[in-house]
Amino acid sequence: MLDPSPHPDLVWLAPPGAQHMVEEVRERVIRAAVYRPFEGGKRVFVIEAAETMRDESQNALLKTLEEPPGFVHLILLSSEPALLLETIASRCQPIDFAPLPVEAVEAELAGEGEAPDEISAAARLSAGDVELARFLLSAQGRSARAQAEGLAATAIGEVEAGDPPWKALLDVAERAGEEAETATRELLEDDKEAGVKRSARDIADAAKRAGRRRRTELLDLGLALTAAWLRDLAAVAAGAVDVAYNRDRLDRLQAQVADLVHEPPSGAEGELRGVGTARRAAELVQDTRRRLDLNVSEELALEALSFRLWQEVPSG
Repeated sequence: MLDPSPHPDLVWLAPPGAQHMVEEVRERVIRAAVYRPFEGGKRVFVIEAAETMRDESQNALLKTLEEPPGFVHLILLSSEPALLLETIASRCQPIDFAPLPVEAVEAELAGEGEAPDEISAAARLSAGDVELARFLLSAQGRSARAQAEGLAATAIGEVEAGDPPWKALLDVAERAGEEAETATRELLEDDKEAGVKRSARDIADAAKRAGRRRRTELLDLGLALTAAWLRDLAAVAAGAVDVAYNRDRLDRLQAQVADLVHEPPSGAEGELRGVGTARRAAELVQDTRRRLDLNVSEELALEALSFRLWQEVPSG
């Protein structure tokens, strides 16, 4: 979504980082909502990731939600509505969007020239998001999966000499952020040449926000893929191969499971140890994802995760 919106009656507010800025919510939604439409019959205000609004912003928005002008539609998008204040949630009409089933995503991707197993894996890893599934089949998406697998390998002691696994994951996210920043800047400069009023500072700020947002998205995706790989390790170790997401890399998963359980104790006890190890590793990855939401240093958070996987999980 372009920022600012290309339509004068649509305001789409996305958080520039981990949280919405209080003043942006006040200026671009609360105060702007009193003005009548410029071109259409309605004005629409969309707040993306609404759960990331601070309590101050949500409380300020309350009166606008309670008594909006008749020409205003307010749409709050949230993947975690439970994090919204009860006073906000109670004044909204919830509309739930279920993810597409795996079969529908596979059908959408069929005929794109990819191996069936890879399409199946991308469909499962995307959680019903067709565009994400398509991205996972791209060169950049395959790279993200490979780096996530490398980070997951830390949990079972497959650490090789050289750069730490987390650095490759961060490099993928940084490259994606740089590409998004460049693409956004070029698009906004084209709009400026076409007559859209934007200052050089506005263009630079919007491009940086887009790059930062894409970098954050790719880093979170990399960690999500890491957790999914560890989840699959637990499933394979428990003998539930059919529920694995990474269908195109079962040989690799089975080899890693063998590394987890080949030492005494063997048999059922060894399999349980493998399941427990993978689950603990996945919990550490998910904990790191939550830490990144708090604007901690990404490098330090990833280095700490790598160390915790290496130190705590194998000895657990």
